Amino acid sequence: MQLCVTFLGTSGAVPTTRRNPSAVFVARGGDQLLFDCGEGTQRQLMRFGTGFGVSHLFVTHCHGDHVLGIPGLLQTMAFNEREAPLTIHGPRGTRRKLRSLVTLLDNRPSFPVHVSEVGPGEVAHRADEYAVWAFETDHNTRSVGYALIEDDRKGRFDRERAEELGVPVGPAFSRLHDGESVELEDGTVVEPEEVVGDPRPGRSVVYTGDTRPTEATVRVARKPDLLIHDATFGGDRADRARQTAHSTARKAGEIASEMGAQRLALVHLSSRYAGQPAPHLEEAREAYSGDPENVLLPDDGDSLEIPLTDE
Repeated sequence: MQLCVTFLGTSGAVPTTRRNPSAVFVARGGDQLLFDCGEGTQRQLMRFGTGFGVSHLFVTHCHGDHVLGIPGLLQTMAFNEREAPLTIHGPRGTRRKLRSLVTLLDNRPSFPVHVSEVGPGEVAHRADEYAVWAFETDHNTRSVGYALIEDDRKGRFDRERAEELGVPVGPAFSRLHDGESVELEDGTVVEPEEVVGDPRPGRSVVYTGDTRPTEATVRVARKPDLLIHDATFGGDRADRARQTAHSTARKAGEIASEMGAQRLALVHLSSRYAGQPAPHLEEAREAYSGDPENVLLPDDGDSLEIPLTDE
């Protein structure tokens, strides 16, 4: 099953000539999900070839650089004769603001648009084999982060052991792998745990939105495959980061280490670093306990495939 992340907007509050405001596109199999929707996101979707099949939009908070793309996105979808519904998820207490963006300038989308509020520790969206959870963040407005966490996968089936036990090749193998006992012709009962290994963890992607570093981020997922973390400022502006409820690149690296993130992507870079983002990468890599090459500073349009592992 494909799990691919495309960075549509990696700038902070002020866009630059190279970076659009916040938006992250996630494709999991046939599902298309969007996290935040800064202005111009509909053009980024076209520019980077993701398409407009987004079924769920997850808003971390209602600052303009994360939501002002919603009216344009909805109008573009309507011009494309969309009929499928869209659900917009946001933090508790933001429904009215989000509805106002949906109907801005008396816009009435030609397709159903639902607005849903979600709080930390709640499931924003449940789908086959995965869920998107909201978690607490620390910004200067109502905010949450989101974690896409796949269900555990079945353990590996030990065919050799099954044959040793006398299980006939065929449907009995599938029944055992599905957790059912199998009775052999001689009356022997083979239990699933005799031939099926421990469940294997699914993949996970954590997106913080704008936030100070928090323990809630560390707790939301164990060893996530990808952490996408606020890195608005470099170490030279650590005080400014605290004042404005943002994170530095170094703090993002520390959080990634604490949670055992396999990869870290730094986003929401302040426009003051438009010409020199390299120090962000250096600072985060110094703080990250894993392979430094797994700390990334994505450009708009960069994509990451999240592979399945055999663990």
